[in-house]
Amino acid sequence: MLAIGSDHGGFKLKEEIKKYLEEKDIKYIDVGTDSEERTDYPIYASKVAKLVQDKKCEGGILCCRSGNGMTVVANKYKGIRAGTIWNETAAKFAKMDDDINVITLGGDYVTVNEAICIVRNWLSSEFKGGRYKERLDMLEEIENENMK
Repeated sequence: MLAIGSDHGGFKLKEEIKKYLEEKDIKYIDVGTDSEERTDYPIYASKVAKLVQDKKCEGGILCCRSGNGMTVVANKYKGIRAGTIWNETAAKFAKMDDDINVITLGGDYVTVNEAICIVRNWLSSEFKGGRYKERLDMLEEIENENMK
Protein backbone atom coordinates (compact mmCIF):
# COMPACT_ATOMS: atom_id res chain seq x y z
CA MET A 1 0.00 0.00 0.00
CA LEU A 2 1.19 3.49 -0.85
CA ALA A 3 0.34 6.85 0.69
CA ILE A 4 -0.20 9.73 -1.72
CA GLY A 5 -0.74 13.40 -1.03
CA SER A 6 -0.46 16.83 -2.54
CA ASP A 7 -1.05 20.46 -1.91
CA HIS A 8 -3.03 22.62 -4.33
CA GLY A 9 -0.07 22.96 -6.69
CA GLY A 10 0.30 19.22 -7.10
CA PHE A 11 -3.39 18.27 -6.99
CA LYS A 12 -3.85 17.66 -10.72
CA LEU A 13 -0.67 15.58 -10.93
CA LYS A 14 -1.72 13.52 -7.90
CA GLU A 15 -5.07 12.76 -9.49
CA GLU A 16 -3.38 11.50 -12.66
CA ILE A 17 -0.98 9.34 -10.68
CA LYS A 18 -3.93 7.84 -8.82
CA LYS A 19 -5.45 6.81 -12.17
CA TYR A 20 -2.21 5.01 -13.04
CA LEU A 21 -2.12 3.26 -9.65
CA GLU A 22 -5.72 2.13 -10.10
CA GLU A 23 -4.98 0.80 -13.60
CA LYS A 24 -2.11 -1.25 -12.14
CA ASP A 25 -4.17 -2.43 -9.15
CA ILE A 26 -1.81 -0.72 -6.72
CA LYS A 27 -3.56 0.11 -3.47
CA TYR A 28 -3.10 3.56 -1.98
CA ILE A 29 -4.37 5.92 0.67
CA ASP A 30 -5.03 9.47 -0.53
CA VAL A 31 -4.43 11.88 2.36
CA GLY A 32 -5.52 14.94 0.36
CA THR A 33 -5.79 17.67 -0.67
CA ASP A 34 -9.07 17.34 -2.50
CA SER A 35 -9.01 20.44 -4.72
CA GLU A 36 -6.88 23.19 -6.20
CA GLU A 37 -7.92 25.54 -3.41
CA ARG A 38 -4.86 26.99 -1.67
CA THR A 39 -3.55 24.92 1.22
CA ASP A 40 -0.25 24.26 3.00
CA TYR A 41 2.06 21.47 1.87
CA PRO A 42 3.39 20.52 5.35
CA ILE A 43 -0.06 19.13 6.23
CA TYR A 44 0.00 16.51 3.48
CA ALA A 45 3.72 15.74 3.58
CA SER A 46 3.35 15.02 7.31
CA LYS A 47 0.40 12.70 6.77
CA VAL A 48 2.22 10.67 4.11
CA ALA A 49 5.48 10.55 6.10
CA LYS A 50 3.66 9.39 9.22
CA LEU A 51 1.90 6.56 7.36
CA VAL A 52 5.24 5.36 5.98
CA GLN A 53 7.03 5.86 9.30
CA ASP A 54 4.37 3.82 11.12
CA LYS A 55 4.66 1.12 8.42
CA LYS A 56 0.99 1.46 7.50
CA CYS A 57 2.21 2.13 3.95
CA GLU A 58 5.28 0.76 2.17
CA GLY A 59 6.06 4.05 0.47
CA GLY A 60 4.77 7.49 -0.30
CA ILE A 61 4.25 9.83 -3.23
CA LEU A 62 3.99 13.58 -2.71
CA CYS A 63 3.16 16.23 -5.31
CA CYS A 64 3.49 19.99 -5.12
CA ARG A 65 4.77 22.68 -7.46
CA SER A 66 8.51 22.04 -7.04
CA GLY A 67 8.68 18.92 -4.88
CA ASN A 68 11.24 20.54 -2.61
CA GLY A 69 9.05 21.67 0.27
CA MET A 70 7.42 18.27 0.52
CA THR A 71 10.85 16.62 0.61
CA VAL A 72 12.02 18.86 3.44
CA VAL A 73 8.95 18.08 5.55
CA ALA A 74 9.00 14.32 4.92
CA ASN A 75 12.67 14.12 5.87
CA LYS A 76 11.86 15.55 9.30
CA TYR A 77 10.38 12.13 10.16
CA LYS A 78 12.73 9.48 11.49
CA GLY A 79 13.11 6.61 9.04
CA ILE A 80 11.89 8.58 6.05
CA ARG A 81 14.21 8.88 3.09
CA ALA A 82 12.49 11.31 0.74
CA GLY A 83 13.83 12.71 -2.49
CA THR A 84 12.62 15.10 -5.14
CA ILE A 85 12.74 13.08 -8.35
CA TRP A 86 12.97 14.71 -11.77
CA ASN A 87 13.23 11.78 -14.18
CA GLU A 88 12.86 8.01 -14.43
CA THR A 89 16.59 7.28 -14.17
CA ALA A 90 16.79 9.24 -10.93
CA ALA A 91 13.76 7.30 -9.67
CA LYS A 92 15.44 3.98 -10.36
CA PHE A 93 18.68 4.88 -8.60
CA ALA A 94 16.87 6.61 -5.73
CA LYS A 95 15.45 3.20 -4.84
CA MET A 96 18.45 1.06 -5.83
CA ASP A 97 21.14 3.11 -4.10
CA ASP A 98 19.34 5.04 -1.34
CA ASP A 99 16.18 3.00 -0.73
CA ILE A 100 14.11 6.17 -1.02
CA ASN A 101 10.73 5.41 0.56
CA VAL A 102 8.98 8.68 -0.32
CA ILE A 103 9.26 10.37 -3.70
CA THR A 104 8.22 13.92 -4.32
CA LEU A 105 7.30 15.29 -7.70
CA GLY A 106 7.17 18.89 -8.85
CA GLY A 107 4.11 19.50 -11.00
CA ASP A 108 5.76 22.57 -12.51
CA TYR A 109 8.72 20.50 -13.71
CA VAL A 110 7.43 17.08 -14.75
CA THR A 111 4.63 16.22 -17.13
CA VAL A 112 1.99 13.65 -16.26
CA ASN A 113 3.69 11.14 -18.55
CA GLU A 114 7.08 11.79 -16.94
CA ALA A 115 5.54 11.44 -13.47
CA ILE A 116 4.01 8.08 -14.40
CA CYS A 117 7.40 6.89 -15.70
CA ILE A 118 9.03 8.06 -12.48
CA VAL A 119 6.50 6.23 -10.32
CA ARG A 120 6.74 3.08 -12.45
CA ASN A 121 10.56 3.00 -12.26
CA TRP A 122 10.61 3.72 -8.54
CA LEU A 123 8.09 0.98 -7.80
CA SER A 124 9.79 -1.60 -10.00
CA SER A 125 13.33 -1.02 -8.68
CA GLU A 126 14.90 -2.96 -5.84
CA PHE A 127 17.33 -1.75 -3.20
CA LYS A 128 20.83 -3.15 -3.85
CA GLY A 129 21.85 -3.69 -0.23
CA GLY A 130 25.54 -4.41 0.43
CA ARG A 131 27.65 -1.27 0.73
CA TYR A 132 24.48 0.78 0.19
CA LYS A 133 22.97 -0.81 3.31
CA GLU A 134 26.09 0.20 5.22
CA ARG A 135 25.41 3.81 4.22
CA LEU A 136 21.80 3.56 5.36
CA ASP A 137 23.08 2.22 8.68
CA MET A 138 25.21 5.37 8.96
CA LEU A 139 22.13 7.45 8.20
CA GLU A 140 20.24 5.65 10.96
CA GLU A 141 23.03 6.49 13.42
CA ILE A 142 22.78 10.15 12.42
CA GLU A 143 19.01 10.04 12.92
CA ASN A 144 19.40 8.45 16.34
CA GLU A 145 21.84 11.16 17.41
CA ASN A 146 19.90 14.10 16.02
CA MET A 147 16.20 13.18 15.96
CA LYS A 148 15.14 12.77 19.55
